Amino acid sequence: MLDQIIDRGLYDFYDHIDTWQEAIEKSCKKLIENNIVGENYPKQIIQTVEKYGPYIVLIPGVAMPHCQENCQGVNDTAIAFMKVEKPVSFDENDKDKEASLFFTVASTDSDKHIENISKLSDILCDEEIVESLLEVKNLEDLKKIQEKYNI
Repeated sequence: MLDQIIDRGLYDFYDHIDTWQEAIEKSCKKLIENNIVGENYPKQIIQTVEKYGPYIVLIPGVAMPHCQENCQGVNDTAIAFMKVEKPVSFDENDKDKEASLFFTVASTDSDKHIENISKLSDILCDEEIVESLLEVKNLEDLKKIQEKYNI
């Protein structure tokens, strides 16, 4: 999975992002630049989070922004990676709803959508991998993790 993110250039690194809405927009940036999703995709994710709450924060420190499969404006299937040094808060009253790692998922096919979420869940269940990803500062660090864990 990380190999595909790296090969397709679907990664970004930031020191600080002010709001969770801006974080979602930035997490979609590479997907938009590569015409994987349309300009409206981040807005659809933001509206969904506003409606249902911060369900995209899967575990403390990790968010998976996504819209339902076959979401309007999705042209391809991919996962983008974004790391923010200072955690972004999705709920000021709940520290468990902060994220530094963003895996933004876009899918044109429901089977592929479920497959990508499943692969991502397997990776996120490994605390050692998550801890390593939380230490990532740049592309070289990301490549080292990809090689070490073969993900």
